[in-house]
Amino acid sequence: MTIRIIPERFAPHFQGVLRIVAALLFLQHGTAKLFGAPHVAMFDGLKIFSLLGVGGAIELVGGLLLLAGLFTRPVAFVLSGEMAVAYFGFHAFDAFWPILNKGELAALYCFVFLFFAAAGPGRFALDRE
Repeated sequence: MTIRIIPERFAPHFQGVLRIVAALLFLQHGTAKLFGAPHVAMFDGLKIFSLLGVGGAIELVGGLLLLAGLFTRPVAFVLSGEMAVAYFGFHAFDAFWPILNKGELAALYCFVFLFFAAAGPGRFALDRE
């Protein structure tokens, strides 16, 4: 017997809400890198054609597309790959465990985006399936 607190018919709605919230949080990384808002001192003087600058552009465009729910599956797949690169390219060298190498967020984004690449956008998307 399965106990459901929230009826299963609402799953696509919560999937859409998760996509929107994840996109809004992710967008902050792109805007911080490219526009300095919100200000993160680490990104002061960032060059657009640097690895972090290109990452910021991917985060901005991908975050906006994910927020709108346009091309969700391919965009989420690209963003998942970017976060895998962020984890293994920047965090994993410091320590094995994500809590120690400060890579928890990159790992979590990677798998959340991989979920959307597989499952689609849910509700409230412009390209709703």
